[in-house]
Amino acid sequence: MLYFFYKPIVLFNLINQLFRTKPPTAASWHPAVLSPAEVQRHAHWVEQHVYLNWLGPYFKAYHLRKGGAAGVRGLQVQLLQENGRQGAMLFFDDLIGPGNFRHFFEYLGGRLVDLGYHRACADQCTKLHAQHTESILKHLFKPNPTDCPRTGLCDQRYGLVTMDLVTMDDQPIFIRIASNAVLQPGFTPAASLDDLLKALLEAPPADATIKALAEEYYEHF
Repeated sequence: MLYFFYKPIVLFNLINQLFRTKPPTAASWHPAVLSPAEVQRHAHWVEQHVYLNWLGPYFKAYHLRKGGAAGVRGLQVQLLQENGRQGAMLFFDDLIGPGNFRHFFEYLGGRLVDLGYHRACADQCTKLHAQHTESILKHLFKPNPTDCPRTGLCDQRYGLVTMDLVTMDDQPIFIRIASNAVLQPGFTPAASLDDLLKALLEAPPADATIKALAEEYYEHF
């Protein structure tokens, strides 16, 4: 599997090289829509709480990375900070499986909706590189227009949030979660990335029954 073939630092350098290429044109993007069968299967995955297998471990990996104590074992997270945007990349691990990883991506988006957001768009594209085919599934979330009672300003919560699922040659690579604060007048200050990831990822550990369910969804979404 790709994750074990590359060391984390080598993989991150490869990703940087890919993202330095010319971005796809607007015409190369098209709407990403789940089929009724995929919606039903994902709902079943959520009902069984399979996501608990990875919420806490990714949250722990984020704090280890932020504190400079991340190792090469366990789940891997990389921090992002660029042009007013901050975020984190949750790297795929073979122990999760591509099916569960896609469910996990969809679950995080649903969780953000529960936190007072709406999905403004869901698009996907494929980019052909010299030696790789890169696919990106991008969801953009905007906070619902709700006034903050204390200030009368529009509550922007964590700002604008994007979630990307990036695959290379049909193999999952990472989920990228990034937030941009709205700096225009009339909005409350955006909460921090720490607060966003805590709201998304903090959860109790999975029990033995939930751990066993991961195998059912390992390969296919």
